[in-house]
Amino acid sequence: MKVVIGLALAALLAACGSMAGLKPAKGVAMPVAPYGARATPTTAQLLTPSNQARPARSDELLTDSEKRRSDEFDLPPSH
Repeated sequence: MKVVIGLALAALLAACGSMAGLKPAKGVAMPVAPYGARATPTTAQLLTPSNQARPARSDELLTDSEKRRSDEFDLPPSH
């Protein structure tokens, strides 16, 4: 019974999200343009992460793999 109530509660919480576009609250203006910018960024531009915030991976580990060379210090333990 608790599982059914939990699932129903989760479904209700998931259904209460808004599907409309984001807009500033009434009486509140959008943020001012950043210093040096020519125009105020739109909502979509503010929500899109920059390359610095989400960098792309620049190396592929599997293509750079190579065989290990022997290690002269990898000796068995001494008594």
